[in-house]
Amino acid sequence: MPQPLETIAELRQRFGERYRWRVLLTVMLGTMASIMASTIVNVAVPDMSRHFTLGQERAQWLSAGFMAAMTLSMLLTPWLLARFGYRRTYRGAVLLLMAGGMAGGLSNVYELVLAMRVAEGLAAGVLQPIPGIIIMRAFQPHEQGRAMGIFGFGVVLAPALGPSIGGVLVEWFGWRSIFFVVVPFCVVAFALARRYLATTGPGDQPAGRDTPPLDLPGFVLVTLAILALLNGLVELHGRTPQAGLVLLAVASASLLGFLWHQRRTPHPLVQLALFRHRPFAMGSWVAFSYGMALFGSTYLVPVFMQIGLSLPPSQAGAVLLPAGLVLAATIPVAGRLADRWAVNRQVSAGLALLALSFLLMVGVGPGTALALITVWAIVGRIGLGLILPSLNLGAMRGLPQGLISQGSSTISFVRQLGGAVGVSATGIVLEWRLQVHGGNATRAFHETFALVALVTAVAIVAAWRMSPRPARGGENPAP
Repeated sequence: MPQPLETIAELRQRFGERYRWRVLLTVMLGTMASIMASTIVNVAVPDMSRHFTLGQERAQWLSAGFMAAMTLSMLLTPWLLARFGYRRTYRGAVLLLMAGGMAGGLSNVYELVLAMRVAEGLAAGVLQPIPGIIIMRAFQPHEQGRAMGIFGFGVVLAPALGPSIGGVLVEWFGWRSIFFVVVPFCVVAFALARRYLATTGPGDQPAGRDTPPLDLPGFVLVTLAILALLNGLVELHGRTPQAGLVLLAVASASLLGFLWHQRRTPHPLVQLALFRHRPFAMGSWVAFSYGMALFGSTYLVPVFMQIGLSLPPSQAGAVLLPAGLVLAATIPVAGRLADRWAVNRQVSAGLALLALSFLLMVGVGPGTALALITVWAIVGRIGLGLILPSLNLGAMRGLPQGLISQGSSTISFVRQLGGAVGVSATGIVLEWRLQVHGGNATRAFHETFALVALVTAVAIVAAWRMSPRPARGGENPAP
């Protein structure tokens, strides 16, 4: 039976001025669950590797598989919202995320655990662009930085608390317990979505009415490109480098075919016109590099602390907790600054601090005080706090209203593509350097950290070319 039509305008009238904050809380909870699902597993990788007898190349797919699935499904969000509306799309993704977590925790076979990680990634990819769309449509331009800061404050609590909670759960209950952490978040988000999310799609149009067909050829091409790229990177430094070169060639050909198709199809997955907007193009470069460094390091740091420094999982997670709390405190302040300061300067400063924190990790060894490691992590998290509220806003400000939904999903796609590449590349480089240095694991980790620092520093070039103008007060964007 079709659900009754409830538009954003009707919900705003029913709940008053506070509606925009309630709907922000709703989408924030689902995103928190998806981000926690993406990061909490990293602290359990050594335990799962022993349980399933996995090498580094197979173990990193627990993160890379999630990231690849999330990257691909982000491109589907605009079409899903237009076809099914905000409420059905959001609730369906939350249910899939919860089911993937529960089934993954109950699985006894590595391949099934990996499949559930992929299912969680598909759900997370649909969920993550939605808050950006909500903020750009429900808040006035001079409020968007504040809203993004408050949203970011909640979202960063997930990766801040995730490693600490995950480390304790792994020690007390084993790796299975971490899969169930997302369940309470999903239950609450599912209930709130029924109350506060509209049944309409972008533009407050009835869902399903005159929705163009999904660009299946484009989706197949980009899926082939990403899977060939990630597998090619693994094989390149594995036992069959020739197969890796073939897969990378397939990835390049598929990407070129995807771009060619997007220019000619009337209903593309990605509107290439977005990249003619310089702030968006530069923001995409930053997003890719930022995602590559952030998610690569999110995988690398917990593994380094357990393998390179011989810390137990709970202690490895506890070292990262203060840095996560500092990040949560930085985000709201940076959000307010994003409404006043030049975007390019704020993002560049954040990238510089993030690169510095990775470079400082090169000096960390078994004899380094845990307090010093915590300080180096805090430096990077302050950088993240400066970047997060302003990157998406700086990239999407000035886009036509009709491209906001596409812009949010595309910038999220580019960031997660960088993350998927970063997780794979980090695992591959680490495995390579471990083989080169034999028993000297610390040196192998140091060289990998140096690479991550370089990738982050290069992104400053693009960040400086983003639009420097902060938003001013103005009309409330059309929902």
